[in-house]
Amino acid sequence: QVQLVESGGGLVQPGGSLTLSCVVSGTTFSIYNMAWYRQVPGKRRDLVAAITSGGSTEYATSVKGRFTVSRDNGKSTMYLQMIRLKSEDTAVYYCNTDRRMFTLFPNWGQGTQVTVSS
Repeated sequence: QVQLVESGGGLVQPGGSLTLSCVVSGTTFSIYNMAWYRQVPGKRRDLVAAITSGGSTEYATSVKGRFTVSRDNGKSTMYLQMIRLKSEDTAVYYCNTDRRMFTLFPNWGQGTQVTVSS
């Protein structure tokens, strides 16, 4: 059974930085195109960054230039480095496959809360 464990969130001031981690177990992580999603209460879970199995990346317009997604296939881990954080980045962040290309793993992780506030 595939497990997704996100971590690294927290409270940060506007302009600050955080790095999130996503550890994937129970499957061959390296073959999947992966993505980070975020969700605020009452809204859909939006894709913010994606990375292919080969390391090519793609970003939502709202985070381009501020977020960097990377992966370490040897550690079955994906990262999201976030800089120049804004209040509108406040959300719960989740990882999963890139739903545009792969079936999502059915069991989402608990997510990690990112709160940007002064």
